[in-house]
Amino acid sequence: TCAGKMGLAESTNTTVAVITGGHAFDVPAFDALFGNIPGTDCYIQHLEDYAADVGNVGDQYDVLLFYTMPLGIPPDDGIQPRIRSALEQLEETGQGLFILHHGILTYQDWPFFSDLVGISNREIDSAHVNLTLPITVARSDHPITQGMDSWAMIDESYVMQEPDDTSEILLTCDHPQSMSAIAWTRTFRKSRVFCFQSGHNNQTYTNLGFRNILEHGIRWCAGKI
Repeated sequence: TCAGKMGLAESTNTTVAVITGGHAFDVPAFDALFGNIPGTDCYIQHLEDYAADVGNVGDQYDVLLFYTMPLGIPPDDGIQPRIRSALEQLEETGQGLFILHHGILTYQDWPFFSDLVGISNREIDSAHVNLTLPITVARSDHPITQGMDSWAMIDESYVMQEPDDTSEILLTCDHPQSMSAIAWTRTFRKSRVFCFQSGHNNQTYTNLGFRNILEHGIRWCAGKI
């Protein structure tokens, strides 16, 4: 199963809110991906459900992983003020933040999320699917990438602005149809942040290199490596 039976506070595993919304994805493959990460309990939920936090556990997750892509900025009407408020609270919680694939495009016009990701202009020049991308380990001494070799994987690429110089680049890609930075870490207020541009569909989900980075990235965000 994707999540353990015991409550978040009692779990000895790393607890992760896997937050979706604003972009379609392969549900069975995505569920299988997050149901098989050792030592990790993943709770897949829509952004609206995360913001509603009916169980009052939003601040108890070790890591919040965003696989979201709502457009623009959170408006000030309907349910959106609750979403905006929930996200703005991340300035204080200190929870680990993992921004996966199209999650880096969440609320593209909102300076708050641009600051979190470390890219001031998150407009995409182009995107390309089913490319074989060579992934290079740029920092082999970081806990997320330590002991890993470079690899190739089939994925979707983005051509867009690179992360700013307050980010530490861990993985790069040398391909004319891709941005250079593939994975980077940064600090947002009290939180560790890991941004990983990869993760389009099951061709990527099943790649061993991708899965290793996903697992290590979650543990690093939680402060466990």
